[in-house]
Amino acid sequence: MERLWDKAAIATICLVALGMCSGFYAPIAAFLGAAAASSAAQLLEGKRTGQAVIAIWAASCAVLPEMLLTLPLMVCDALREKKWWLLIPAAFGAAKAESIPAASLAVAGAGVLAAVIVSLRMMELETAVQNITSMRDQGTERNIQLAEQNKKLIQAQDDAVRLATLRERNRIAREIHDNVGHMLTRSLLQAGALGIVNKDEMLKEPIESLRSTLDSAMTSIRESVHDLHDDSIDLRMVIEESAGAVDDRFTVDIDYDCGDAIPGSVKLCIAGVVKEGFSNAVKHSDGDRINLVIREHPGFWQLMMEDNGHPKTIENTGIGLSNMEERARSVGGNISFTPSERGFRIFMTIPRERNRDEDSSN
Repeated sequence: MERLWDKAAIATICLVALGMCSGFYAPIAAFLGAAAASSAAQLLEGKRTGQAVIAIWAASCAVLPEMLLTLPLMVCDALREKKWWLLIPAAFGAAKAESIPAASLAVAGAGVLAAVIVSLRMMELETAVQNITSMRDQGTERNIQLAEQNKKLIQAQDDAVRLATLRERNRIAREIHDNVGHMLTRSLLQAGALGIVNKDEMLKEPIESLRSTLDSAMTSIRESVHDLHDDSIDLRMVIEESAGAVDDRFTVDIDYDCGDAIPGSVKLCIAGVVKEGFSNAVKHSDGDRINLVIREHPGFWQLMMEDNGHPKTIENTGIGLSNMEERARSVGGNISFTPSERGFRIFMTIPRERNRDEDSSN
């Protein structure tokens, strides 16, 4: 908008210069021609057609000398194109300028000077605006990158804390198993041996009670150790490690969307089915891509694995498929093996209701 106001001011100077000329039609034709040429040059800015318009206007000065008085208007467009030499043909019209009043030429000359000053100022202003805009865009992009890096850093820290927690659980479970478990086992054996060699009827019942208590404690310790070990499994990490071990000819795409509170039995089931599914694809599929989707829904967990090989007849007699079916049944889930439009598909659902007690304990 500011550029239009500047050109309007320059056009006013041209009108003043033309108004001092004798005659009526020639000044009007000169102004209308210059206005049309300047508008076309601005509309076609940066194109060869626009530059040709400026050159044609300059050449027309040799035909209509009054066109020289509109030179300030065209100076703005020529300087903006950074091709001032397009105005050189206008010099041929100077030979016929003797019919133009000196006052008109003086006003036009002042207009040319004003056009140069205004054009240079406008170009400097636009350059400054472009620099500021570029700096703002770079700053915004940098802020976005920093936010993304910060998000990744927080995620990495959370993963590190979770991994450290899982390792600590695993260590505690191992120590309980190696130390407390062994001592309870030894105490249980000693209580059993004591009951066998004891001949005192008064001690039989206390010894049996001691043995029963130790047996209950051993069972409780064993269940706690198993729970700690199962909870120490990082399902996402296990799946990514399994995917990394797949044959190089396969590209594995993983879509994992599950929370951390997954029962240990469900983790073991999903991990086992995933490993068996990868092994099955490597052995039997002629494709080169495997898509794995694992999602947690309000009522169930869902697994879908699909390759892009050519579908074959499904035979449920294989050991691998039987193992996957057994794993699904162990947690009350359902699993199916079907040919799809793109290959072989494994689809499994595990209800949360069936595993709610274990799920709530997590």
